[in-house]
Amino acid sequence: MPKTEEAVSALSELGLTEYEARCFVALTKLTTGTAKEISQVSDVPRSRVYDTIERLDRKGLVDVQQSDPREYRAVEVETACRRIRENYDSRINTAENALEQIEQPESTEDAGVWSISETDHVTDRIASFIENAEESVHHVVASDEVVDDAILAELRGATDRGVEVVVEVPTEDDQEAFEEAVPDAIVVVAPDLETTNAVYSEWPAQLLLADHESVVAAAIKEGGLPDVIQQTAIWTYGHDHGVAVWIRELLDDRRAFRERED
Repeated sequence: MPKTEEAVSALSELGLTEYEARCFVALTKLTTGTAKEISQVSDVPRSRVYDTIERLDRKGLVDVQQSDPREYRAVEVETACRRIRENYDSRINTAENALEQIEQPESTEDAGVWSISETDHVTDRIASFIENAEESVHHVVASDEVVDDAILAELRGATDRGVEVVVEVPTEDDQEAFEEAVPDAIVVVAPDLETTNAVYSEWPAQLLLADHESVVAAAIKEGGLPDVIQQTAIWTYGHDHGVAVWIRELLDDRRAFRERED
């Protein structure tokens, strides 16, 4: 994609209309420009340049010289980006405030099982469940590649709140790394995690149970780009949901087995 079109596309995604983005990009190429010159460079109809420039002026993105004909210039790129960022952040805050005021259901139990297809979203869901945990977190990690700093930070935060955090890892090296990253967690070695098998081209990655009701079960997808971890997951919440019940019993059995072994 040519740089001009790339810039127009990026500005459009940040809230400018296509005509606004094209006129602003055109002005960045010109020291100053009349409506006619802007139209020629931007491919925006001249009749639309005037109202488009007025909107850009109100947004603080152009300066207007009261000459005949009028001439316009773009503000410095750094200034423009700061003002666009402020406007974008303001829109996000407005949306967040509005959404928070929407009444939510009183109960989230038995809300079904949901899927996640993006690695970042898997991390966000796990981090969110850990952040909201009040009593316990049980995190089974089959691959340390999938546990990033955001999850480790939430695990540390949970232990700081007095939440019991138990982490299962495949090897003693993993145990040492987790004990260093989350000093107050209970980190145990579960050698069976080293011998997991692929199921439909996906390998077990991590399993989370928070407060005995919030569940995330994640897997690594095969066939991705080299050195790029691709995760998918399912998640659910609700003390009485079948998946939560089954995973809770599975993890309780694992804990009981370890205690007998000890």
